[in-house]
Formats: sequence, structure tokens, C-alpha cells
Amino acid sequence: MMTRTLSERVVAALRAVLPDDRPEIALHEPLFTGNEWAYVKDCLDTGMVSSIGGYVDRFEAELSRITGVRHAVAVVNGTAALHVCLRLVGVQPGDEVLLPALTFVATANAVSYCGASPHFVDSEEGSLGVDPIRLEGYLEAIASLRPEGCFNRQTGRRIKALVPMHTFGHPVDLDPIADLCERYRLELVEDAAESLGSLYKGRHTGNWGRMSALSFNGNKLVTTGGGGAILTSDPELARAAKHLTTTAKLPHPWAYTHDAIGYNYRLPNLNAALGCAQLEQLDGFLVRKRALADGYRAAFAGLEGIRFVTEPSFARSNYWLNTLLLDEAQATERDRLLEATNAAGLMTRPAWTLMPRLPMFHDCPRMELVVAEGLERRLINIPSSVWLGERHVRA
Repeated sequence: MMTRTLSERVVAALRAVLPDDRPEIALHEPLFTGNEWAYVKDCLDTGMVSSIGGYVDRFEAELSRITGVRHAVAVVNGTAALHVCLRLVGVQPGDEVLLPALTFVATANAVSYCGASPHFVDSEEGSLGVDPIRLEGYLEAIASLRPEGCFNRQTGRRIKALVPMHTFGHPVDLDPIADLCERYRLELVEDAAESLGSLYKGRHTGNWGRMSALSFNGNKLVTTGGGGAILTSDPELARAAKHLTTTAKLPHPWAYTHDAIGYNYRLPNLNAALGCAQLEQLDGFLVRKRALADGYRAAFAGLEGIRFVTEPSFARSNYWLNTLLLDEAQATERDRLLEATNAAGLMTRPAWTLMPRLPMFHDCPRMELVVAEGLERRLINIPSSVWLGERHVRA
């Protein structure tokens, strides 16, 4: 009998987990089986479709309850949330902000919106996020503490903040990262865009940074169509975030007076209504996501040359995007795998292009990115929609 190729074995493993009654399976599509229609219709019936309305307040309150962070400010997308977080913790033009090279471009874009420079750091294979051990050694080599803060001895610029990103929903190791930030006087801002429902040592992500950002894009675990949120337990930062994202307009029944350059970033009530209905189903979504991940774990167990990425030992992941990691010896097979799976109607994709490879970030400072470069070569995201987990819950 002819030995099957790695691509054939991967397609077979995916087929064993996924339903066979659809010609094509998307990477991650939303699921609307709750009160979405009723809540959106209520907005249309009442005319409350803009950025003022009861669903916005309710959505923010629910996010605070779910995450355990005291304040949530709903905004138009996760990039806007991260931009405002960085601005409010004091990132200024000319500063540097540490962030993983392996991230979605929005993380680096938000830094650039502040006039600051992204400073790229390496990842570790366990969580796919910032490696605190390697970062510690790097900062010992390049950072200088002065009364005004932490400075990069190589560029002379202030290093103001560190933005760890919870890759594909897997929490990074936050305690040593928080310790590093304290030692080097860096602001910690969590890019929690992908990690709603994920826990680090029993506590929801978003609680370690002074401010954190969530995303509710159409492909997220919970969606508002397009949307995001700023999380903080500091009441003054929460007040400032709501003010800046509402064009810095001073409260008044009719006068339009603004006291700062603000942003038209507030989430419309219509989108928040969708989000409220989605949050009502979050617990069930998480059960199905984890059941799907369990199915993949079993299907790929023992398959040589590739493994299913599981949550770190210190975390409980939402498994937003399920991920395969090729052995280094099989890295050259990645594109053949992508071609074979997509040709079979199973949507897969590679990891993002590392940020320093993009032309606008090519000249930004970076540490040696050995692990991130390896992950970029070897990662493959596989179908992860919530509904795909239903048959595994029943089983």
C-alpha cells in the first residue's frame, strides 16, 4: 500500500473532526442563535441605532462582569481600543513600545497612531506570545533606567510600554511580564483582542495591564459586526477613555464644546445590541470551542511531523483559532498543506507575516526573533467556528 503524504494525513484528520455535509468549511464564522434578531429589531423599532442607547450601557456592564475588570468602554473596533489605551497610559511621539513580532498588524498600527515606534520582541513556543525570559535578557542588554523612565541605549528613545498579545486566544505568561514591566517602569497594556473567555491562572485576561483592549470583529468568538472595548479598573482612565472616544465633547444638553482632540470611536447601539445577544451565549460558545479543540487534539495525536497546539499549563484558553504546528523538519510542507486543505474545501491559513517584514515596519528596532521566525514558517490555523464543536459536545 502506498504511504500517504503528510497533506493527505492532515486532510484525513480534519475530516475526522469536521462535519461532512458541507462542501466548504470556513475558518471562523459567527453564530447567531440567540436574541440577535430581537435586540437589533428593538434598535430599529425605537430608532436607537447610534452611539447612545441602553444596549451600549448593558454591553459594557456585561463585559465588566465577565472579565472582572471594573470598567469597560465600548468602541468601534479593537484597533481603536488599543490606540486609546496607549495614548492614555502616556505613549507619546518618539517613544518606543515593545510588542511581539508575531501579531496581527493592528497591534503595531495602534502604536504608530500615537507617533511612537513599534519595538519587536520574540515569542515562545508554549503560548505563542511574548517570551518573558528572553525579553528579560534583552532588556538587560539594551535598556537604561533614568529618572524619566526606561530608555533604549541603542536609539536613545524612551521605551514607554509593553503590549503582550494573547495569540489565537492562548494567554501569555502574564506574571513574569508584569514583573518585568514593574522593574523597567514600563506600562503594561494587554492586547486581549482574541482572548475573550480565556483565563490566566483562573483570572480573565485583561486584568494585568493598566489598560487592555478587546475586539468583536466578525470573526471573533463574540461579534458585534465590528467593535472593540477598552478595559481598565482605574476609574479616571475609564472616564478619560469614554471622553476621548466621544470626540472629547463636554456634557451639555445642546452645546458642542470639545476640550481636546478626541476620536469618534464610540460603538453604535445597533452593534452593541448584537453584542449583548452574543454575550448571553458566551458560556455555551466556550463549551463548544473547547470540545472542538478536544476533537482536534485526539485526531492529531500521534500524527508524525505535526501537532495540535494546546493551551499553556497556566491557562484556560478560548481556543479562538485552532492551530497546527509543523515540526521544523516539515516546515517546507506548509504551503503544500495549505493548498491541499483549501482545495478540499477546508479553509486554513498561515500565521501573519512577521511585523518587521512589512515595509512600513522594516526599520523599527527589534530583538533577535529566532522563535517567532520559526513559528511564522510552521503555523497553520484550521477551521474553528463555534458551531463545529456542537457534535463533539453531544458525543
